[in-house]
Amino acid sequence: MPEAAYHIEMPARRTSCVVFASPHSGRDYPAAFLRRTVLDDLSVRSSEDAYVDRLFDCAPEFGAPLLAAGAPRAYVDLNRSAEELDPALIEGVRRGSHNPRVTSGLGVIPRVVANGRAIYRGKLTRAEAERRIADIWRPYHAELARQLSEAHRAHGLAALIDCHSMPHEAVDGIARGGARRPEIVLGDRFGASAASEVVDRVEAAFVAAGLTVVRNAPFAGAYVAQHYGRPSRGQHVVQVEIDRAIYMDEKAIRPNAGFAAFRTLLRDVVAEIAALGGSAEAAVPLAAE
Repeated sequence: MPEAAYHIEMPARRTSCVVFASPHSGRDYPAAFLRRTVLDDLSVRSSEDAYVDRLFDCAPEFGAPLLAAGAPRAYVDLNRSAEELDPALIEGVRRGSHNPRVTSGLGVIPRVVANGRAIYRGKLTRAEAERRIADIWRPYHAELARQLSEAHRAHGLAALIDCHSMPHEAVDGIARGGARRPEIVLGDRFGASAASEVVDRVEAAFVAAGLTVVRNAPFAGAYVAQHYGRPSRGQHVVQVEIDRAIYMDEKAIRPNAGFAAFRTLLRDVVAEIAALGGSAEAAVPLAAE
């Protein structure tokens, strides 16, 4: 199994109500998993949000924790419910109500990586699936819930920035009529996971950095946003998707020549977001949403 379910970097002094998290950047691939997959070492990483944790690793400098997955998405998907088990992959799982994520092979234990490429030949045992959930999924979500609870207790609100990356072609066709191609997609489940004031602040931070931002298309947020976003209780979740082509070579899965400059650009974005609700006075109107 991976060395750790998650890695967390805490600030020397916690001054922010914001928690940054990167659930799909894990790259601790278990040797037993690599022996079992039918994919080569590069293909098995194709659905990984590679290096997203490094893009946001300055968060503790601005008083906010950064929680990052240890295990890779191909091994267990932390942005899925523990109940999203795929009967086409896991022995002994009954077919339930239609779930498009599970049907497409993207349940909590994925059956495929990017472009629908199968990870395994044959099925996994139910015991194996449950072991991964117990060892990886539950500890990560326990820590995420704890961090949000601590932020809310200290500030009267909590805001989770759930950090992801998207394939460059994911936004094909969105920019029309001469509009710039979106570089950032913010997901708030159409207002269900975060108050508009919170999303406005997050969007403004990216726009101020010169980035083109759209909301909820093609990504509105999945399990994490749905489960943890409770704006009426002062707990907000904004999913952030970044165009991978900005900072990495998607085919080789390695940083490109623009990585360092983009990481530096994001420092100001992270600083601005981390300042959200940074005082009791600022927290009051947001907590009332």
